Amino acid sequence: MRSAAAQRFAVLSALVTPCVCSAGPMSYFHTSGSAVDPITALGWGLGIACLAIVALIGVLLLAALFRARAPKPEGLVRTVSRSGSGLPWIYIGTGVSTVVLCGMVIWTLLTLKLVAAPHAATGLTIEIRAHQWWWEIRYVGEPPARTFVTANELHIPVGTPVSLRLIGDDVIHSFWIPALAGKTDVIPGQTNNAWIEADKPGVYRGQCSEYCGLQHAHMSAFVIAEPKRQFEAWWQQQLAPSQPPRSAQLVIGAELFRSRCAACHTVRGIGAGGILGPDLTHLMSRNTIAAGTFRNSPESLSRWIANAQALKPGSRMPQMDLTAPQLDAVTAFVQTLR
Repeated sequence: MRSAAAQRFAVLSALVTPCVCSAGPMSYFHTSGSAVDPITALGWGLGIACLAIVALIGVLLLAALFRARAPKPEGLVRTVSRSGSGLPWIYIGTGVSTVVLCGMVIWTLLTLKLVAAPHAATGLTIEIRAHQWWWEIRYVGEPPARTFVTANELHIPVGTPVSLRLIGDDVIHSFWIPALAGKTDVIPGQTNNAWIEADKPGVYRGQCSEYCGLQHAHMSAFVIAEPKRQFEAWWQQQLAPSQPPRSAQLVIGAELFRSRCAACHTVRGIGAGGILGPDLTHLMSRNTIAAGTFRNSPESLSRWIANAQALKPGSRMPQMDLTAPQLDAVTAFVQTLR
């Protein structure tokens, strides 16, 4: 049996949780883009309308419960009589409900029209391919030489609509950045289109919202919205190859990376061209590793390289079986990929 204090705590937690979540990184109560702001307004409007209807029904019910009743007749025989017709209340209630529901339907259709396509021509197209359990992000440049691939962190310029092409690699996933756009399923064998736009700089967290296997909860995505000039500088930096190793330890680390990791990962500039795992050419420019599971720090990198299965079971990163000096060399080399 749960104690009374525990029960009170559970009730209080249930009441407080929505307030806390409304300010959290995955909140959809406060949004920051024209692809989702109309949906947020619709959600608040429908929620308020529903609460108002529930409150009105409650008031009318209480009024009926506490309404003064006719005096009880004397004797055993009670005469049934009708003091008036209740049909006007039915007419009024039906009429008001119809108007409210029609208004909700019209508002919903107008919202769908607003978010169906960007209000202006998109200046950027990004292809996002969902894997178990990470996001491959390809920036489509013109000319094609300006195309590059990164992972899990999506950079966009503020105030610019961005077209997304969503492709599934293995199972059904769902791409969702609550503060910037609604959910769009990512289905193998099909390309779904979506768009996002951020009206202010910031880091917006997203999540795969379709159960996709063992590590579904550890398949996050991040959108970094930044001023256009800063975004263009980041793009230019991503196009550059990795820097050649400049010390004996880094040379050893690069060679170990080519022999142990290049079958899965790409690092432009050292002859590593694997495509099964994320492109690591500029790994250290990302804030997290393993699709948002860990912060991108030397300690996390070392633990991940040594035994990824211990940290994210089921991921396709095998155990590397490196000696301590080899692990230090590979970790040191990876930290130069900026």
